[in-house]
Amino acid sequence: MILESVFGLSLVLNVSLDAQAPLKTDRAGWQQLSVPQRQAALLPLVQRATDCIVRQVGGDPRYSTGMRPDAINDLIIDSISACSRSVQAMIDAHDRMYGLGSGEAFLLGPYLDVLPSAVVKQVKVKMPAR
Repeated sequence: MILESVFGLSLVLNVSLDAQAPLKTDRAGWQQLSVPQRQAALLPLVQRATDCIVRQVGGDPRYSTGMRPDAINDLIIDSISACSRSVQAMIDAHDRMYGLGSGEAFLLGPYLDVLPSAVVKQVKVKMPAR
């Protein structure tokens, strides 16, 4: 089921993010930063995108504690369009720091790998139990 969720997420991203302005690929300033400095610069954007997704999932009437993982994945995918600005900002910053295309690879790889568990934990902390 996670494969279908990732595929669905990639379709949503392509539709919602393709309309954004072309990306500048000037990386000169970022190349001088160390990897930890780049990660520190990217972290607030990752947190902003995650916070938006947590708010959307927690506010979704379909959400309830104890949901199956595939149902949480569906809520996360559905929240991406509402959070497209913060998700796109994260992707764009990653592309500027690490190269064109790296942002989408980060989103669909490491970020999406930990996002469901992060959302479940944060919704429990930030949202009242239903």
